[in-house]
Amino acid sequence: MKLQKKATGPGKNINEEKIRAALPGLVKEIGQLQLALYAESKKSLLVILQGMDASGKDGAIKNVFADVNPMGSRVVSFKKPTEQEYSHDFLWRIHANTPPAGMIHIFNRSHYEDIIVPTIEGFLPKGTVAKRYGQINNFEKMLEENGTTVLKFFLHVNQDEQKERLKERTTNPLKFWKHKDADWDNVKKWNKFMKVYEHIFDKCDVTPWYLIPADKNWYKEYLIAQKVLEALKNINPKYPDLVTKRKPGSF
Repeated sequence: MKLQKKATGPGKNINEEKIRAALPGLVKEIGQLQLALYAESKKSLLVILQGMDASGKDGAIKNVFADVNPMGSRVVSFKKPTEQEYSHDFLWRIHANTPPAGMIHIFNRSHYEDIIVPTIEGFLPKGTVAKRYGQINNFEKMLEENGTTVLKFFLHVNQDEQKERLKERTTNPLKFWKHKDADWDNVKKWNKFMKVYEHIFDKCDVTPWYLIPADKNWYKEYLIAQKVLEALKNINPKYPDLVTKRKPGSF
């Protein structure tokens, strides 16, 4: 896969008005199925969001899962490993945050950072990083076999669009908190990031990736919502039957 050949926005035939109108219905249905998932408490859903800085991961979480009950969901953001996390295998902290039965967990970045960052920065031997591709495949397969559906999204944003969004973080007071000088250092490494992601898509495909054009938030969120809803429908959670020793209505 060559990311530079993949669209980062909606095609000319995409009707923005219709998509904007359809999104609230998808979001509502996600919320309804999530509550059934929580009540049944047999299966779980893990949503992984990867993408360059300012690709829209936070916005996708906020808007796609707007109707999800916080009691049955959790967002996990993975940053630089702590000293304790470094002392374990790289998947230790990831596994500890995967969803138990009944839950939806959303990863804002994930175990794939443990391939991306050491590859680009070169602080681990190539052989060590190379083993991680197979280890991740086995890990995700194990999760699936034990009742966790895994959805992996790459939010694909145009480099010029990314720069505009990063600039906005320095001019919009409501987004000052998102600004990091290091993000601009990563902009210079764009081609390196794309190369690593392409390798990941090729090597870590036991659980499929969904490439999401992310230049337009309304389109990005619609595509993600479609896949999340489809996954929940496939899980097909059911509300449990009443369990009581009393005769219904005799309380």
